[in-house]
Amino acid sequence: MSVAGESGDRAQQMRAQVQKIEQAAERASDPAERQRLKDKARRIEEQSKKESEPGRGGIDPM
Repeated sequence: MSVAGESGDRAQQMRAQVQKIEQAAERASDPAERQRLKDKARRIEEQSKKESEPGRGGIDPM
């Protein structure tokens, strides 16, 4: 598998994780827990976007 394919798989896994965390946040009855989960999902989503940017993932664009 290529490096680009691996980073795409990782980004997909991170997006799935974000979805699960957001769903848990919706079910949380404690407002502090809900906010903590939303913040965690946002951080993972931001990291996923950074990793999927062109020029990332170890490929030298030359």
